[in-house]
Amino acid sequence: MGKIIAFANQKGGVGKTTTAINLAAALFERGKRVLLCDFDPQGNATSGFGVDPRSLQTSIYDLIVEDEPDVNAAIVSTKWVDLIGANVNLAGAELDLITMEGRENRLRRVLDRVRDAYDYIFIDCPPSLGLLTLNCLCASNSFLVPLQCEYYALEGLSQLMTTVRMVKKNMNPELALEGVLLTMFDGRTNLSIQVVEEVKKHFPGEVFRSVVPRNVRLSEAPSHGKPITDYDRLCRGAEAYLSLADEILKKNAGRGEGR
Repeated sequence: MGKIIAFANQKGGVGKTTTAINLAAALFERGKRVLLCDFDPQGNATSGFGVDPRSLQTSIYDLIVEDEPDVNAAIVSTKWVDLIGANVNLAGAELDLITMEGRENRLRRVLDRVRDAYDYIFIDCPPSLGLLTLNCLCASNSFLVPLQCEYYALEGLSQLMTTVRMVKKNMNPELALEGVLLTMFDGRTNLSIQVVEEVKKHFPGEVFRSVVPRNVRLSEAPSHGKPITDYDRLCRGAEAYLSLADEILKKNAGRGEGR
């Protein structure tokens, strides 16, 4: 069964979507079957693989509100990975979910229907700690935290960890931290180096060795609808995500992929 990993951090602009897209593509290059589920109403993970969110016949919103969702009908096959896309309809999902039975497990119910077909399923979470992110955490085996190397990097992260503890206690006891990924690193500044040291103190043994640098090519790739490995595989950003893919594979090799 495929391992489900949520990319979570309620702070926006930290590299969640960039990481979900590029790690998925890097694992595809390593021969893995990957499904990326876009669970952010902005639909950036969808457009990042060259799919127009407005063109979706069936989006993740349709799947979570239906009682008998046809998940395969929503899967879009790209040149790299399979995708369940999101669009602006998802913005109203929290209100719709409030009255639904098992509201925190609607996404899990969807992904469980197709997880046998993949080695990894990635969920790009929205930048919030509401009912949508709760669905992501309840559906996942683990969560990966992208953390930017900036002054306020750790601010608010305690809220995410409090939410995770609540989910583990009451809803998904198997949920584990996949790791913390440092992003937007600039080795020329003392600040970036200090943030790395601080994060490693807070998360001993949980910080990936791979660090994603500030890289213009990483910023350009989404506008071309390509992951960085296809847009410019020789740039430092591509090297970082290929290295991260190898870390993920090594970390999961001993315990098997999936629960």
